[in-house]
Amino acid sequence: MVRPIVGDGTAEEVWRAWPAMRDWPVLTLDDLPGPPLVVAPHPDDEVLGVAGLMARAGAAELVAVTDGEASHPGSTVHTRAGLAALRRTETTEALRRLGLADAPVHRLGHPDGAIDEHALTGVLTELLTPGRWCLATWRGDGHPDHEAVGRAAARACEATGARLLEYPVWAWHWAAPGDDRVPWSRARRVELGAEQQAAKAAAIAAFPSQIAPLGPAEADAAILPPHVLARFARPFEVVLV
Repeated sequence: MVRPIVGDGTAEEVWRAWPAMRDWPVLTLDDLPGPPLVVAPHPDDEVLGVAGLMARAGAAELVAVTDGEASHPGSTVHTRAGLAALRRTETTEALRRLGLADAPVHRLGHPDGAIDEHALTGVLTELLTPGRWCLATWRGDGHPDHEAVGRAAARACEATGARLLEYPVWAWHWAAPGDDRVPWSRARRVELGAEQQAAKAAAIAAFPSQIAPLGPAEADAAILPPHVLARFARPFEVVLV
């Protein structure tokens, strides 16, 4: 269900103070059968959600569903085509900073804000195999593109026998500790060492179009200001199994 992503959202200090986060089971990568398939609705979602996991795995295959051209719809600096090109370049650099410069990337070019869920399901079904890990945005994340990707990934995993792991992005903004709209019983921690935390921070910094203003106009404001980025600087990541 689409949620209003407005205001400052739940502060990271509030999440860090929630004891339940420390008690979630740890997801190990011991049984990771090979490079996971990582599905990103927009460039940077995969880095915010599971960059550390990808760095730990040392390999990944990325499905970039859109080019994120609608991140700044009223921009006075970039056209939609210009933003798309910029964000593709940022993804390439982020993967390099994660040590994944050679990772295959499938750029599907779906319209930002209008993902073709049926077509995406077909693409993912072709790429997945029994037991393979598929990391996709959570079906309840609150953003329509994130939820469409999650639903498509769930259907593809069901059809192929792949293992679905969903990563929240915007839920950390609109939800709160103990929020019964989030299936916390499915939460697993992916612990990150200092090396993975540094790699993730560097990868996030590869997206200046999102973390810094494009220009002085309000329409060019940062999409991911510091209080949002704080939620992705934890020494662990969270996936829903």
